[in-house]
Amino acid sequence: MTLTQHAAPPAPPAAATGPAPGPTRRRPPRRGPGFLLRPAFLGVVALLMLVPLYVLVVNAFKSQQEILTDPFGLPADGPTFQYIDEVFHNAQFDIMRGYAVTILFVVCVNVLSVALAGPAAYVIARSTRRRYRALMVFFLAGTFIPSQVLVIPVVYVLKVLGLMGTVRGFVLFETVLTLPFSIFLYAGYIATIPRELDQAAAVDGAGRIRTFWRIIFPLMRPVVATMVILNTFSVWNDFVNPQIILGPGSGLYTVTTGVYAAVSQFSTDYTVVFPTLLLAIAPLLVFFVFMQRHIISGLTAGSTRG
Repeated sequence: MTLTQHAAPPAPPAAATGPAPGPTRRRPPRRGPGFLLRPAFLGVVALLMLVPLYVLVVNAFKSQQEILTDPFGLPADGPTFQYIDEVFHNAQFDIMRGYAVTILFVVCVNVLSVALAGPAAYVIARSTRRRYRALMVFFLAGTFIPSQVLVIPVVYVLKVLGLMGTVRGFVLFETVLTLPFSIFLYAGYIATIPRELDQAAAVDGAGRIRTFWRIIFPLMRPVVATMVILNTFSVWNDFVNPQIILGPGSGLYTVTTGVYAAVSQFSTDYTVVFPTLLLAIAPLLVFFVFMQRHIISGLTAGSTRG
């Protein structure tokens, strides 16, 4: 009887008797000349941005004589709120009414911009036909046209339609100015959303309009927040368009045109100029501080989605 012999398994390698090797140390990266130039450049840019704001804030609480003698210095006897209080009682411009009118314009423009740009961007992003790509190029071309160039033809069109000097005419014009960049940004973001969501909604019997508003639009919250912030800045800081389209005869003043109405007769009275300017931009500064993170996240969200 033959016995089958099995090969013995190989012996494990002998353990090393020496000490275990320690972790390798990485050499610190070499710091080139840009290591110091970049912070210096950013510091200079920040200084150029903050100095005008500092001058505005400091001089809003100083007397006329102190502003003329030492515009960069702090108030000698401490800040006084007398001139801030006088802004609220200025006979030339009711700043609270200016706030209300400007906020009304901001809300109307943002609502109309989202309602018009969102569906248009959805159709462009989901379609593969060339005519829709040409339409995208058409909208994108509008971003290269300055709004001041459009004022004269817009005034003519608004006069023909009977909307010159009205709230409706101004809101429509401001909304049209926001559409090119809004459609461009929305379309780029929608292109990153999987098409399987549209197909699943179609299987459940949802139409394209319902699919957009119930499924796609909630996913667009970062980019929509970005556009709302940018549109708010645009409408709030606009001076030329409300000055021309609304006009002094309408009795409607935004914050920027109201500042012009308040200080035009007191061009050398800086105790009126600086407090009025400070109150005009203060809400926008607070809004920017709390919402600035949404600008970057909304602009980069489309590029990071898979």
